[in-house]
Amino acid sequence: MSPASTGPADVTPRWRRLGRPRRVFAQVLLMQLAVATGVTVLATGLFLAPLSSQLDDQAMRRALAIAETTASPRVAAGLLASEPSASGPVQAEAERIRRSTGAEYVVIMDRRGVRWSHTEPAAIGEVVSTDPSQALAGRHVMGIESGTLGRSARGKVPLRDDDGRIVGAVSVGIEYDSVRERLLDAIPGLLAYAGGALAVGALVAYMISRRLQRKTHDLAFSDISALLAEREAMLHGIREGVVALDGAGRIRLMNDEAQRLLGLGREAGGRLLEDALGPGRTADVLAGRVMGEDLVTVRGHRVLVANRMPTDDGGAVATLRDRTELEQLGRELDSTRGLIDALRAQDHEHANRMHTVLGLLELEMHEEAVAFVTEAVGVHRATAEQVTEKIHDPLLASLLVGKATVAAERGVSLRIASGTLLPDRLVDPRALVTVVGNLVDNALDAAAVSEDPRIEVGIRVEDRTIVLRVSDSGPGVPDGSRELIFTEGWSTKEPPVHGRRGLGLALVRRFAERQGGSVRVAEAGPSTGGGAEFTVVLPEALAEQRL
Repeated sequence: MSPASTGPADVTPRWRRLGRPRRVFAQVLLMQLAVATGVTVLATGLFLAPLSSQLDDQAMRRALAIAETTASPRVAAGLLASEPSASGPVQAEAERIRRSTGAEYVVIMDRRGVRWSHTEPAAIGEVVSTDPSQALAGRHVMGIESGTLGRSARGKVPLRDDDGRIVGAVSVGIEYDSVRERLLDAIPGLLAYAGGALAVGALVAYMISRRLQRKTHDLAFSDISALLAEREAMLHGIREGVVALDGAGRIRLMNDEAQRLLGLGREAGGRLLEDALGPGRTADVLAGRVMGEDLVTVRGHRVLVANRMPTDDGGAVATLRDRTELEQLGRELDSTRGLIDALRAQDHEHANRMHTVLGLLELEMHEEAVAFVTEAVGVHRATAEQVTEKIHDPLLASLLVGKATVAAERGVSLRIASGTLLPDRLVDPRALVTVVGNLVDNALDAAAVSEDPRIEVGIRVEDRTIVLRVSDSGPGVPDGSRELIFTEGWSTKEPPVHGRRGLGLALVRRFAERQGGSVRVAEAGPSTGGGAEFTVVLPEALAEQRL
């Protein structure tokens, strides 16, 4: 190997390199040429095989026709009225017919088989060399026979007088060499046509092979087989979902991870994307109706990130990544940050109160210090008691107490609406915590920019159905955007560090719809200043009450 070489040495045996080609297009070209050549040779052989027999048959029929024309009553009368001789009328008539028809010989004989005419005058008066019995018996005879003049195609007919009596026979021969010459003369033209057909077939085969070469990128069959095996291993081994679509929008390929993420089975292959997934953002993203990179969509309870790459044939390949756990971690991080903010706010507030108490004590204003501590503890206790009296579920109550503290730090008043009462028998407390947390966080961001920031949370129970209302004093939601805000990825706020915006309300709607409920947004009432009010209806959210 030279120093400049960077790849492995070619260890392919020389006999294989010089043997059959490995490239797909070359092998297909050779196979097509072999087939075209074989078909041409076979067709030529099938044509030539019966051609000899056909030419023999034509020569025999021609000889028979000349014999029938010669066997006229006039020739029979000449035979009866003269003797066999080279200068007789029968010989003259036979030679005239032979020269005019191009026959090899025209022999006229009597009933004894004695020649009255012959190409060689010396043979006149002699008995014919072949058996004339069938012709003298009144039958027409054709065949390929050998006589004194060699091999020839012969026709023999009886010679009759005016009364129809057989007085002799006529034998006409066509030189067999002329038949062979006709056959040989036909072969060059036939081969020329066959060669032309073979050339056209070879040209078409070459064009098809070149097209195949471009389509297969000049690969060998072994390379294609290896690539197919590697593709199958890669597609079904990676932890990302892969969906391939054709130009008509049908699912061409879908690996195991994509089936898991999209909730589809193998039967989805070959179906239109909309028929398999149904209408929604996921189908729009995969079909390319929504453009962009790392597009977020929600499928079932999963949060997916999709990327789409068009292919040369008009289709596309889309990849899917599962961000459900990451989004859950991000929301837990948001909740943790909210708890930290609440603790920090309480720490600041506690430090300020302690400084105030310390100052009152140093000033020996003991009664004022006692009153101040009593009031501070009472306010905090009142807030917690107000929540726990109306919200009996500990997780949701803790969430609202923490959110109230964070809201107070940001100057927003969070209160529980009158008439709120939630018993401690939730079917899925964590899901309701997610719904309330998302709605309160959005309301907190919206109310913080208003002059009199307020948030009101109300929960009403109807049998086993929960009706949740979260309203704020923010700018509200325009009529044209009240459906758009529930779309995955839609948001008016800057994305956080850990992920993307526009998922909270989409998850809220998806959760409500999975429970058979609904979510809607309207203008808030006068109690919160006319901002936005979100209403979530969750049927069967409460367990049946035990007696």
